[in-house]
Amino acid sequence: MAKELVRELINAGVHFGHGVSRWNPKMAPYIFTKRGNIHIIDVKKTLEGLLLAKRLLAEVVSSGKDVVFVGTKRQAQKAVEAVAGRCGMHYVSERWLGGMLTNFRTIRSRLKRLQQLEAMQEKGALESESKKQASRLRREMRKIKSNLEGVRKMTRLPGAVVVVDVKKEYLALREAKKLGITTVGLIDTDSDPDTVDVAIPANDDSIRAIDLVLNELADAVAIGKTMVSARPEAKPRPKRVRSRRVALARASDKKPEEGTAVEAEPAKSGEAVPAETSEATEQAKGTEPVSTEALKTAEPASEKAGAEHEEAKGS
Repeated sequence: MAKELVRELINAGVHFGHGVSRWNPKMAPYIFTKRGNIHIIDVKKTLEGLLLAKRLLAEVVSSGKDVVFVGTKRQAQKAVEAVAGRCGMHYVSERWLGGMLTNFRTIRSRLKRLQQLEAMQEKGALESESKKQASRLRREMRKIKSNLEGVRKMTRLPGAVVVVDVKKEYLALREAKKLGITTVGLIDTDSDPDTVDVAIPANDDSIRAIDLVLNELADAVAIGKTMVSARPEAKPRPKRVRSRRVALARASDKKPEEGTAVEAEPAKSGEAVPAETSEATEQAKGTEPVSTEALKTAEPASEKAGAEHEEAKGS
């Protein structure tokens, strides 16, 4: 299987790099030799990166996350759209809007606006507008649709981003790195392999090479989806219901702290109530609350009684 894949990669021209004068020194481990003024990419390194990327994407998709394929250059647009449609993932083929990941809420608001415009067009509401207003709304709808059609169904941030030509898609890689999203990229001899988590050294200008590599990655995404469907659904854990008797028993075991008053528990039906407790409660029920006016009138009376007592004692 690996030999057949290597043969297909060589036939697709994956090993052809850029000119010697345009190379990036960080790509030295991935270069096999030099022929004339062109660097030749080591196909073994290409195969290693491709297998590692396939394993990574399968794990990402099996965990329930999505993948976004990014390729805005002319050679990669059709391949990106076809591969994303085949594996049921998202893509960006026209233009990477700044903040597509870091400002995802605004992107979702623009997609809602697209839905509103399409609903207006279906209902014929655009025909009732003036020609200038209708033309402006149609132009707005076409612009949003061309830029965001591939991520229309993306309701959350993806788990991985696959880019073609890391030099051109530096904005996507920068946003993914800022959010901690895994990145996979096709890198040519003039690119920096440190900008992606998994590098696939390959010719990123050949349509056949791009199509072959992306189809292999799409197969890995399909495998990840089958792993999700084959995984048994986790049954919800039963909610723990604590018995009232157990709670009362635990509460009775706790000793009150020193200095705290202990309230008397009400007697259950059928139990005898102590006489002292019953008399005290009856007296407490019979007494009326003393008002503040009664206290004020009682104070001078007590003072007068005390004075008369002192006079009688002196006489």
